[in-house]
Amino acid sequence: MNGQNRKDVLPGIEVNIVLKQDQRSGKLTRGIVKDLLTNSPNHPHGIKVRLVDGQVGRVKEILSPSR
Repeated sequence: MNGQNRKDVLPGIEVNIVLKQDQRSGKLTRGIVKDLLTNSPNHPHGIKVRLVDGQVGRVKEILSPSR
């Protein structure tokens, strides 16, 4: 599942994000969502989130299904 719809991205789920510095290479970083930073209901490049370890990026894949 991609991370373009805000309703699919919830705190506590596991996701792959692309960090700002990795946008050119497309390198993904795995983590658990802490906060949602995008307010709009959807975003073509992915919902921006903060992971529990503090990293910020846009969701490219949702790994664990939302409850």
